[in-house]
Amino acid sequence: MAASRDKYSVLLPTYNERENLPLIVWLLVRSFEQSGNDFEIIVIDDGSPDGTQEVAEQLIKIYGSDKILLRPRAKKLGLGTAYIHGMKHATGNFIIIMDADLSHHPKFIPEFIRTQKEGNFDIVSGTRYKGNGGVHGWDLKRKLISRGANFLTQVLLRPGASDLTGSFRLYRKDVLQKLMEKCVSKGYVFQMEMIVRARQLGFSVGEVPISFVDRVYGESKLGGNEIVSFVKGLLTLFATT
Repeated sequence: MAASRDKYSVLLPTYNERENLPLIVWLLVRSFEQSGNDFEIIVIDDGSPDGTQEVAEQLIKIYGSDKILLRPRAKKLGLGTAYIHGMKHATGNFIIIMDADLSHHPKFIPEFIRTQKEGNFDIVSGTRYKGNGGVHGWDLKRKLISRGANFLTQVLLRPGASDLTGSFRLYRKDVLQKLMEKCVSKGYVFQMEMIVRARQLGFSVGEVPISFVDRVYGESKLGGNEIVSFVKGLLTLFATT
């Protein structure tokens, strides 16, 4: 495939991902090299105590400082601010956001890029709830929470996209910057607000079915507090959008 003039900056927020980081970076590099697309991977580590930053430094030695950038922060400061921090260092005209825990497979990225080009979309979002998308490794409770959250969001906000709570997306960089200026949510509600604000501002959203796989190493960060925060955030969005 001929290389395009576009460059894709992958933002990888991390916290205690030392086991997963080498694998996700290897898969990303392989995917981009096979598709011929220019790329960089920006690791935004929030002071992981498990040695994630040391692993990232080793990956820089392997792949080069032009491809792997470590831009750490002192402590956990939230997902939205991690993206803002990462964008400051991004040189690509497209931004890809995804989880570093291997729940999002880089093999879908070429399809994201193809879909964006074909539809000239401002945003391409991975969806677990359309086509052959799906979730693997979750118990029934987790699936019900996710489905319920997505259903509530669809009913209350009518966002025009099938998967609001996912965090595997491609954005035009300037579009992501504009959305970040508008978003006020924290935690899991943040991803949902991004799509709702995109609809408000008239940005186009394409979708690619993806398989979501529960994290391979480490503990899931979804707990009761996050669920309560999600419901509060959803109601806030419903009242203000």
